[in-house]
Amino acid sequence: MRYFIQIVLLSFCFSTVSAQEAPQRSFDPEKDLHATPKLVVGVVVDQMRYDYITRFWNHFGDDGFKRLVSEGFNLRNNHFNYIPTYTAPGHASVYTGTSPQTHGIIGNNWYDKFDKEYVYCVEDPTIDPVGTENKAGKVSPHRLITTTVADENRLHTQMRGKTIGIALKDRGAVLPAGHTANAAYWFHGQDEGRWITSSFYTKQLPQWVQKFNASGKADSYLKPWTTLADINTYVESGIDINDFEGGFKGKADTGFPYDLKSLKEQNGGYDILKATPYGNSLTADFAIAALDGEQLGQDADTDFLTVSFSSTDYVGHNFGVNSKEVQDTYVRLDRDLGKLLKALDQKVGEGNYTLFLTSDHGGVQVPAYLETVGIPSGYFEWDKLKKELNNFLSSKFQKDNLVENISNNQIFFNYDEVLKMDISSEKLQQEIMHFLLQYENISMVFTRSQLQSARFSEKIASAVDNGFNQKRSGDVAIILEPSVISYSRTGSTHGSGNNYDTHAPLIFFGKGIKAGNSLERTEIVDIAPTISALLGIPFPNGATGRPLYMVFAR
Repeated sequence: MRYFIQIVLLSFCFSTVSAQEAPQRSFDPEKDLHATPKLVVGVVVDQMRYDYITRFWNHFGDDGFKRLVSEGFNLRNNHFNYIPTYTAPGHASVYTGTSPQTHGIIGNNWYDKFDKEYVYCVEDPTIDPVGTENKAGKVSPHRLITTTVADENRLHTQMRGKTIGIALKDRGAVLPAGHTANAAYWFHGQDEGRWITSSFYTKQLPQWVQKFNASGKADSYLKPWTTLADINTYVESGIDINDFEGGFKGKADTGFPYDLKSLKEQNGGYDILKATPYGNSLTADFAIAALDGEQLGQDADTDFLTVSFSSTDYVGHNFGVNSKEVQDTYVRLDRDLGKLLKALDQKVGEGNYTLFLTSDHGGVQVPAYLETVGIPSGYFEWDKLKKELNNFLSSKFQKDNLVENISNNQIFFNYDEVLKMDISSEKLQQEIMHFLLQYENISMVFTRSQLQSARFSEKIASAVDNGFNQKRSGDVAIILEPSVISYSRTGSTHGSGNNYDTHAPLIFFGKGIKAGNSLERTEIVDIAPTISALLGIPFPNGATGRPLYMVFAR
């Protein structure tokens, strides 16, 4: 009898634990349907590493990052699950809920092996620019082959719910907004500092956009860039003037202050704002103007506002992730986020909107700096590799030009020559892999045959697989060693599957979201399914992520 009681009690304990791990609840129309927000705001901070939140925490005010973390749900172990970690794949993956393997945006640019030319992710020669005569307006989302969560919301609401996309970069505005957006706007600094769009969305700029362009906002930010706080308090970053930063043309050093008005003409006109925190301030101003101009969140159908803060990426590329300039950019972005949240409270209503904040990728410490502190790192020359690889293949097969192109760390075969020589594609892949694995600073190599015939669970291999699109990708994928990049010796870049590039912030905030945090691993592809579940709409049609039920208040 005693043993029987122990078995019953033990069974009860196990069933209790199981119930805690996978809570089950029925659909409650009264609670669930009324949790739908009037507006969803997606915020992507370009090149934001997760540790920027913790590193710069003491410099933040109460209304920006700290408010999001304290009142929202902070997922502290969120990662990208694919390679390459670039801007276009990042924005596409956030909003489609899947990786480049499915949505098809395999880079910012890539080699099109069918047309035998490089293509840009959102370029569209069939489209006319609106707001400018420049070809910078000839863009659309036509290369994105799946729907976004914003698309699904438009379909679900019979196109009544609006979608507006905003970013300094065209790809940061166009890809999140999706195929059915009412509009997407991006900044064209070479044309008097205007926000522009394309004929994919409209034939002319709305009055509110014309009014904003004429307001002189862009001019108001052509002023000296000095640190918001005393530069001596920025102890979380390196010294101000060093050998690891790029700087601006026309200025002899990389130290504060920067007189943007005098540097403007040598640095792309108004485009200089993109590489300063004022580009983010201009983006916040325009997003707030869009709330009124488009009457977002003012009726029964949920609207979408996608906002990408791009200046953080430009500053990171220019000055590096350990610079005073990056720190000041995030301290100022914190204020801009606070301003945006205040506007949402006032115009949509506190508790009436849901916001998420994440990134499109992280960034590496400048390898030249890492070398000075003894951490393995380096620089890779793709032109040198291509020359030596072609010499090897010429010797091995007595034929030149078997490699047609190397793009985004991938080798594309010249199949006309391969077929003419009657060379087995698998044999060519194996020979190239053997050669590459003996090459300095190359860590791993994956062939098309491997990626098409197997599934991988190991992190890097799985990331390569998730980034491999059968139709658009190459024949051999190359992985460099950690902190080895193909870039200038100044500034930071990204693109790898290492933690400095994959670990991104993810915070959900607002209606339907509870306060809390978690160290459970989540992935960037989980964002769109989570928002879809919150809204009660279909997942994007290619979504592979999962809803993060732990963030929901209900």
